[in-house]
Amino acid sequence: MTVRKLRIGTRGSKLARWQAEWVKVRLTETYPDLSVELRIIKTSGDKIVDVPLAAIGGKGLFVKEIENALLDGRVDLAVHSMKDVPMAIPQGLEISCVPRREDPFDALISQSGERLVGLVPKARIGTSSLRRQAQLLNYRPDFEMVSLRGNLDTRLRKLEEQNLDAIVVASAGLRRMGLEHRRTERIPAEICLPAIGQGALAIETNRDDQDVREAIAFLNDPETAVTVRGERAFLRRLEGGCQVPIAAYAQLAGDTLRIEGLVASVDGKDMVRDRVSGSNGDAEALGVRLAERILNSGGDRILEAIYARSP
Repeated sequence: MTVRKLRIGTRGSKLARWQAEWVKVRLTETYPDLSVELRIIKTSGDKIVDVPLAAIGGKGLFVKEIENALLDGRVDLAVHSMKDVPMAIPQGLEISCVPRREDPFDALISQSGERLVGLVPKARIGTSSLRRQAQLLNYRPDFEMVSLRGNLDTRLRKLEEQNLDAIVVASAGLRRMGLEHRRTERIPAEICLPAIGQGALAIETNRDDQDVREAIAFLNDPETAVTVRGERAFLRRLEGGCQVPIAAYAQLAGDTLRIEGLVASVDGKDMVRDRVSGSNGDAEALGVRLAERILNSGGDRILEAIYARSP
């Protein structure tokens, strides 16, 4: 290997640093002579913590500044949470590597230790996600949803400070931070499909930096890469972002890829959900096919109504 030093760009939250550190350890284990350092980059999403993501632009807020550092040579690779990566990748960059996925599902953490079904009527549920909000309201219309921003530690603190009955976060973050014991319930897909790419990491590099791409290639997990590719194709066809409750989850069984997805109104009253399956070699085509089915079944009307109300 010709590379002797790598600089990893990452956000500064505990979870982001854990994810970047995980990549660093894998690299130094594989290449003992390699020097790897983390470069902490503060993103717009980290600076604006008191406004819902849907109101300030969504996904790109957590990656733009890091991508700029890649483009101007301050870092050699970036480690993102896949669900934060927009569909449009800047020219000259690419997602070169997708490591093995962690638990993709959502987790309920309740004050009382009750699962969703046992929470009191009109329970106050904290979440930063319109996707979670819509699906939980579809399941229990009596829930009162409370907007909750901040890193994992902040959300756990706000559970008590804001007198919430429960919060919903990603199971992957709890596991990576050693906080899985706080989880009351792993919310099943029947109630809450995950965000596109949830639980997966994206390692982004400069497209023409062949040395770096080759150095990190061993981290790529083909199964995770193909499932995430299908999910992202679904989202791309729907042209969705944080402003729209969209969810999808792909699973691979042998050579067969199954993708389930949905589009919902923010209040959860309207929801179109469907699934497709086919060859794992057709991941992107399957994602597009699922999106078309959902649009043709009424998803187009849901999206039009949401965008008509958007500022």
